[in-house]
Amino acid sequence: MSSDSNYEKLSDELQNKINTELFDGNGFKDNAIRRIDKEHDRATLWRPAFVRDVEKIMHSPYYNRYADKTQVFSFYKNDDISHRALHVQLVSRIARNIGRMLGLDLDLIEAVALGHDIGHTPFGHAGEKFLNKSYHANTGRYFNHNVHSVRVLDKIFNLNISLQTLDGILCHNGEFECKEYRPSKLDNFKDFDAKVEECYIDQSAIDRLVPSTLEGCVVRISDMIAYIGKDRQDAIKTKLIDSESVFAESEIGKYNAAIINNLIVNIVENSYGKDFIQLDEKHYQALKNSKKDNFRVIYQNSKISDVYDKTIEPMFEEIYNKLLYDLKNDIKSSPIFKHHIELIDYSNRFSGYEYTKNSDFNDIVTDYIASMTDDYFIDLYEYLFNKQAPVKYISYFDNV
Repeated sequence: MSSDSNYEKLSDELQNKINTELFDGNGFKDNAIRRIDKEHDRATLWRPAFVRDVEKIMHSPYYNRYADKTQVFSFYKNDDISHRALHVQLVSRIARNIGRMLGLDLDLIEAVALGHDIGHTPFGHAGEKFLNKSYHANTGRYFNHNVHSVRVLDKIFNLNISLQTLDGILCHNGEFECKEYRPSKLDNFKDFDAKVEECYIDQSAIDRLVPSTLEGCVVRISDMIAYIGKDRQDAIKTKLIDSESVFAESEIGKYNAAIINNLIVNIVENSYGKDFIQLDEKHYQALKNSKKDNFRVIYQNSKISDVYDKTIEPMFEEIYNKLLYDLKNDIKSSPIFKHHIELIDYSNRFSGYEYTKNSDFNDIVTDYIASMTDDYFIDLYEYLFNKQAPVKYISYFDNV
C-alpha cells in the first residue's frame, strides 16, 4: 500500500521570488542525514529539513500523550501543575532563545526539544525506574526514557527522522549537568545504532552520551533550565512546600524567571563564537547546587516517593506480567493487541514496516507500557484485574 502522492508544490517562479526577496537566495539547505533518501523527505523552501522532523514528531501518534504524563507530581486534579506537554515546550522555547543568539539551526533545536521525552513512561522517573526493573529482569537489558524516545521515532513508528534529531534526543540527559558541552563527531547511522545498543546492554553508557551538534548540546542544558524553577512552582501549587524560601540563594537565583534568564545570559556570554557550549564556574556550581536542592526538597520528599514505591511499583509489575502472558498466548482480545499493536500497524500502513516482526515480546510490552499516560495506566490496571487501583487523587478542593 502506498500513501497519497498528490502533494502540491509552490511554482518555481514563486519559489525563486520568495527565496530571493526574503532569504537572499539562502532559503533552505538540506543537511539532514536520513536512513532512507525519500524525495518526500527532502528539504523544500516551505518545509526545510528539520521542519520536517518537527512536524513528523508533532503529528506522531504519541505526541498527544505528553498532555497526561507526569512531570513530577501525579494524582492531582489540578490543571495548573506541569505535565510533559508543557515541559517540552519550555525546553524548546529556552533552547531557541539561546540558539538564536548563537546563530544555530532553530528548527533542529525545536525538533530535538519536542521529541526528547516522547518515550517517557507514565509517572515520570519513578515509572521509568519501575519499567526498567521488569524489563531488565526479563531480558537483562536496560530501559532508559531517552533511548526509548529514539525507539519510538525510529523503530516503533517508521518516521525516517534525521540522524541529527535522533542523536540530540538520545543524548539529552537532563539529569547530568556539565560545565562544558562539546559536540562529539557522528555522521552515520551505523555508529549511532551502536551507541543506542550500548545503552541497552551497559548501564553506565548513558553517562557517556554527548550530542553530536551544538543544537543538541543547547537542548540538553535547556532541559535542566526548564525544570529547576518550574518544579519549585509546582511544589508550591501542590502545597509540598510553602514558598521558594526553602531554597538557598545562588548565583542564578532561586525563582523560575531569574533562573531561566541568568542561565541563558551566562551561556550566551560564554559560548558565543565558540564550537562548544559553556557556563562559567560560578553559574555551573549554582546550577549543580540548585539541582541538589530540588532533589532534597522535592524529588526525594517522602510524600512523593512513598506513593510511587508503595502503590505504583507493584502495579507496574502486575501489568507487565499480565501483558506478557497475553502476548505469548496470542490473546487477541487483550488491550496489547487492540490498543497497541493495531494502532502501530495502522500508523505504519504506508511504509510497509512490520512492527511485531521486528520486536520481541518483552520489547512490545515495554513499548506499550511506556506509551501510556498516567490515567490510561490506572484505567488499564482496573480493566485487567477487575479491581480498583490503590491510588487516591487529590481534588481541587481537598486543601480548601
